[in-house]
Amino acid sequence: MGKKVFVVDVEKCSGCRNCQIACKDEHVDNDWSPYAKPQPDTGQFWLHVEEKVRGQVPKVKVAYTVHMCQHCDDAPCIKAAPEAVYKRDDGLVIIDPEKAKDHKELVDVCPYGAIFWNEALAIPQKCTGCAHLVDAGEVPHCVDVCAHGAIRFGDEDEFADVLKDSEALNPERADRDKPRVRYLHLPKRFLAGCVIDPEEDEVIIGAKVTAENIDDGTILSIETDEFGDFWFHQVSAGDWRVYVEADGFMTRVFEASTRDEDRNMGYLNLYRGQQ
Repeated sequence: MGKKVFVVDVEKCSGCRNCQIACKDEHVDNDWSPYAKPQPDTGQFWLHVEEKVRGQVPKVKVAYTVHMCQHCDDAPCIKAAPEAVYKRDDGLVIIDPEKAKDHKELVDVCPYGAIFWNEALAIPQKCTGCAHLVDAGEVPHCVDVCAHGAIRFGDEDEFADVLKDSEALNPERADRDKPRVRYLHLPKRFLAGCVIDPEEDEVIIGAKVTAENIDDGTILSIETDEFGDFWFHQVSAGDWRVYVEADGFMTRVFEASTRDEDRNMGYLNLYRGQQ
């Protein structure tokens, strides 16, 4: 049996939360022993979609990121309770609902916040990768209902081309935990603004905007669109020096920071004169 992976493409997620609802539908009131006892009606989302509003009005983006058990190859929960948690040959990590009874400490062991405590049954619970469906030759329910293909699941070999460009949800723990849930296009920062001619009270189309990362020397360049806007997507966190130039206007230099958050630089005025 080949090792399985989840591949989550954040760029394709629309935030519909069909996956989140499907997980509840599959596991609430359903006993899928020996992999899982029923999930409570409320209080647990073995898979949830995080919504993050980025930037400042009017340049705002919303990113949706799927959070679930990472099915780590070197899982902290297995280390904490090897008698109660195990990894299948296909890579799915399972909390045995019988052997894990009263192991409440497992909730705090998971660095991803993916393990929940079922008070009524006195057991820790989490995503099983819908192991019961995988055994039947099907895909996990969250994958099946995703209309945009934002969540995929299959043999590691099938995803070799995309895995080379994938990231871990928590890069600082990737080498330690070796998660089998991999992400594409995890949101980084954006740097945006609008270039205008204040004397004519109109936007400047085709202005050249060059952004220099003061920290690492990265140089990015783009032209303003038909609205005078510019967007640098997926840039690193840091401090930037931004040069704005256009025919007939004096070049100006601005500074901005994406160190703590995405940045809308607002309206950048250019003035006519000799360059």
